[in-house]
Amino acid sequence: MSTLDMQPLITVAMPVYNSAKTLSLAVRSMLFQTYPHWELYLVDDGSTDGTLEVARRFTDPRIRLIADSQNRGLAVRLNQIIDTCAGKYLARLDGDDLAYPERLARQLDYLESHSEVDLLGTRVMLFEGDGKACGRLPGPTTHEHICRRPWSGFYLPHPTWMGRMNWFRAHRYDPRAFMAEDQDLLLRSCLNSRFAALPEILVGYRQEPVPLKKILQSRYTVMRSLLRTARSSGKLSWVVRGVPGQIAKAGVDALSVALGLERGARRRVANVTKYERTAWSAVWAQLQGAAR
Repeated sequence: MSTLDMQPLITVAMPVYNSAKTLSLAVRSMLFQTYPHWELYLVDDGSTDGTLEVARRFTDPRIRLIADSQNRGLAVRLNQIIDTCAGKYLARLDGDDLAYPERLARQLDYLESHSEVDLLGTRVMLFEGDGKACGRLPGPTTHEHICRRPWSGFYLPHPTWMGRMNWFRAHRYDPRAFMAEDQDLLLRSCLNSRFAALPEILVGYRQEPVPLKKILQSRYTVMRSLLRTARSSGKLSWVVRGVPGQIAKAGVDALSVALGLERGARRRVANVTKYERTAWSAVWAQLQGAAR
C-alpha cells in the first residue's frame, strides 16, 4: 500500500467562491506538504468565474472535489465537510491563502503531544498579490491570552486552524454568522474548550481590500453573537463591554475607508525578520516554479 492510499489523518477544508485567480497556488501549497496523509475537501460554492475549471485540473487522489452549482455560504459548506470527511483532525485553508510546506506536520505534532488542546492556530505572513511580504500578524499563543478579552475578539486567524474533528462536530459553524463564522464559533466555545497557537509563521495570508459593507456586516454579526452567547451562558458583561466596542470599531472602519486609509489587520502588522522574509521567499518561489 502506498502512503497516498492510507487513511487520511488530516482533512483540509477549503470551500471556495470565485477564487479562479488564486486557487491554483493554494492547492499547490497543499501538494508540497511534508506530511502526506491528508485529504483536501475542495468545495465549490456556486462560483461563476471559472473556479471549478481550475479545481478540475488537479488529479491528486487526495483531493475530493464537490460541486453542486449552489451558493450556500461558508458555514454550511464547512459543516458539510465536517459531516462527511474521514480525518481525525480538521485543518482550514482559504482559496486565496498559502500553507508553508511544514504546516500540517508542525500542527499535527503539537496536537498529538498536547491532548488538552482542541484547536490550534499559527502566525501568518501577510502578502500582496505579487508575493511581496508586507508584514506578519503578531498574536498570543496560549489559551489564556487568546481568550483574555472574548468580547473584543480572538486573534486566531481562521485559515490557520487545525483542530480535533470531534471538537468541530460538537461545535458546529453557525450559518447566521455571515462574515464572522470563526469569531462566532470561538466566542460560543471558549468557555469549554482549549485553544493555542504556534509562534511560527506557517500560513501566507493574502491582503486584499475588503468592501465597507462586508466590514460592517462582520461587526454586526459579532454583536449578534455576543447577545446570543450572553443569553446562553449568562455572560452579560460581555455584551456590556463588547457591543459598544464593536460600534466604535465600525465607526473607525467607516472613517478609514472614507479617508482611504489602511485598516484592520494592517494596523497591527509587525515587521518581518530577515529569516522570516527568506522563508517566505522560498515558499513563494517554490509555488511559482510549480505553476509554470
